[in-house]
Amino acid sequence: MTDPIADYLTRIRNAQQAKHRVVEIPSSKLKKAITEILYDQGYILKYKFVDEGIQGTIKIALKYDGTTKVPVIRKLGRISKPGLRKYSNTKDIPRIINGLGIAIVSTSKGVMTDKQARLENVGGELLCYVY
Repeated sequence: MTDPIADYLTRIRNAQQAKHRVVEIPSSKLKKAITEILYDQGYILKYKFVDEGIQGTIKIALKYDGTTKVPVIRKLGRISKPGLRKYSNTKDIPRIINGLGIAIVSTSKGVMTDKQARLENVGGELLCYVY
């Protein structure tokens, strides 16, 4: 697999389209950080890190709207790709839907949202956007 982050996002997207409640994803430190951000921002219901075998897995309980069963995550996309990395300084970090969505940024101070990166005045690699 050449792009594990794109695989992570695709697994979540596919599980939501199929109306699954839980999705299992192979684990890594970066994927764990992204999962924690999605939980803190209210895009997923719960998550659990299972350290079995060599790699381990992440179990994510997806969140849906109560009455209409529409997924909370409307759009999930990759910004920086292995063939074309996208970096940004603090001033140029994009605002996703005027601040309603989030961009996840990998900085020298760790993985964080675009709002946190602006507050801490750091730039980095733009990993993905969520809204």
